[in-house]
Amino acid sequence: MHRPRPLRSLFASLLLLLSLTLHADWQQHDWDVMGTRASVSLWSEDDAAPLFQQLETEMERLNQLLSPWVDDSELARLNRLGHEKPQVISAEFYRLLERSLHYYQLTEGAFDITFASAGHLYDYREGKAPNDAQLAEAASHIGADRIELLPDHRVRFRTPGTRIDLGGIAKGHAIDRGIALLSEAGIEHAWLSLGGDSYVLGDHRGRPWEVGIRHPRNPEKVAMRLPMADLAMSTSGDYQRYFIQDGRRIHHILSPQTGKSIEGLASVTVLADNSLDADALSTSVFVLGVENGLALINRLPETSAIIIDRGGNVFYSNDLTTPE
Repeated sequence: MHRPRPLRSLFASLLLLLSLTLHADWQQHDWDVMGTRASVSLWSEDDAAPLFQQLETEMERLNQLLSPWVDDSELARLNRLGHEKPQVISAEFYRLLERSLHYYQLTEGAFDITFASAGHLYDYREGKAPNDAQLAEAASHIGADRIELLPDHRVRFRTPGTRIDLGGIAKGHAIDRGIALLSEAGIEHAWLSLGGDSYVLGDHRGRPWEVGIRHPRNPEKVAMRLPMADLAMSTSGDYQRYFIQDGRRIHHILSPQTGKSIEGLASVTVLADNSLDADALSTSVFVLGVENGLALINRLPETSAIIIDRGGNVFYSNDLTTPE
């Protein structure tokens, strides 16, 4: 006669089965850095905890280098003293300024890191915006042609009152640095995200990753999902930092001409082969608008865009449209 197994034995078997099931090679880690949430998922047969710590350390290094809110960061020092005399900065920061000026020229001023001359007057947590007189004065200091790059990694601002913020490019750079770190460690399959920026390294073990674009008006929904492999994605949206004032949505993507929030669009997603470029271009297209933004993307090789306006209409770059 078959005897039932003792309950303790059954429980031990279930625990063993559960432990084998949970011992998957996909490993996940989340943390807060650069004013947003970072997340990584990677495939490794080894314990990924040391890699996760390296990622945290690298991104915090970049935060200490590039944050306008860290008093002793190179960027904060340049904002304080750049108009008085040339400041010597690191080669890494200098290269990011070069790339920023490249996009300033490419977009005919739509990408402009000196938007911070007006941007620092907004307090999104407290729901406070500058008045028209304050904005008019601040906007007179906007224009990346006020940044002078000198030999030996020296930089100066041509006029007082000019400030910079690398919010439209720094997170993309951080993603690229993180992916380089993972690749150097032998990781072939990973997804790394930082706020609205992400990169898919390899595929999802034989099939593409599916990365969602957030619905711009419902954080619980996804507007669409995109199959991705070895690709960067950056989304700029009017929902990331904003408040409502007198019925208007005041958000952090500002017009370089007026210092006011850009109207009309809800989100712009750009796909490119690296995160720095995707980050800069998603901001640029948001400022340029549908027609001019798509015209820019359609001129660039291996670059795609998806735009959602405030009416919920979706627009695609030419490479994403299905031929009739």
